[in-house]
Amino acid sequence: MAEAATLMLSHVRPEGTAIDNDARVFAEEVAEATDGAVNIRLFPASALGDYTTVQEGLSIGSVDMAVQPPSSEVDRRFQLAYLPYLVQSWEDAEKTFTAGAPLRETVEQLYAEQDIHVLGAWPVYFGGVALNTEVENATDPTAEKGARLRVPPMKSFQLMADNIGYIGSPLPFSDAFTAIQTGVVDGIMGSGAEGYYASFRDVTQYYLPLNTHFEMWYLLINQPAYDSLTEGQQEALAAAAERFETNRWENAEADQARNEQLLEEAGATIVSASDEQIAGHAEIVRETVWPVILDDIGSEWANDVLDRAGR
Repeated sequence: MAEAATLMLSHVRPEGTAIDNDARVFAEEVAEATDGAVNIRLFPASALGDYTTVQEGLSIGSVDMAVQPPSSEVDRRFQLAYLPYLVQSWEDAEKTFTAGAPLRETVEQLYAEQDIHVLGAWPVYFGGVALNTEVENATDPTAEKGARLRVPPMKSFQLMADNIGYIGSPLPFSDAFTAIQTGVVDGIMGSGAEGYYASFRDVTQYYLPLNTHFEMWYLLINQPAYDSLTEGQQEALAAAAERFETNRWENAEADQARNEQLLEEAGATIVSASDEQIAGHAEIVRETVWPVILDDIGSEWANDVLDRAGR
């Protein structure tokens, strides 16, 4: 590039959160490594639109960069990376989602089909359920709770909620807080302690760390924007992205525990589930939810990826 480039980078959390801090370090490293030729300007808190809108923008080039989850509304095959109870531990998650792993390569291929280049990833947390009202037998996977949960507009989350005794109500992220606050729903599924503390702590009275899913966000750049950079600038981005991801793997588990503590300090009660209860959730979900999702996204394609990933 003959001139300096300023790239817009969107992410979904408020300023001062862990991803915001890590994205700022990434931007500073890129600017330093390119002698100011590549400047990255952050747009926190979904300032450029929700993650589905931003993914569409990345594809057509109206947004340069983002750190965010993949949108199954854009391509339903992304549901494979969000299969509930896909991984069981942090060690298992790292083995499954790091660069070169079959599932990671599949995610990168799906993005590439949309003209989006994956620079790196940011492991977020194991998910859980946040409630604004007390629910009996909340951690019993076989009990009917009668409580309505906001879930992301993804079939996997609605089916999971419905099959572990809740009532799933698909709502956009932007509508979730008001829905909980006004009693339209009793709580929320689809995030973890970090997300609930960042955006829902004022309406979270109980938090259930059920390990519902493993959340991975991807550091993305529009492919033509990436191609317009010099080879040296691309190398600078890649090196900064590798540090961005490696540092997060080293800190993510402790950050999850810290956010659970922050939720507790904000007034929420942590309702722990036993290993047996979590295993019970996983068994039910794999038997009832997985076949529907795999059939929806193409069972032959999906099972091939899962087989290569050792699932």
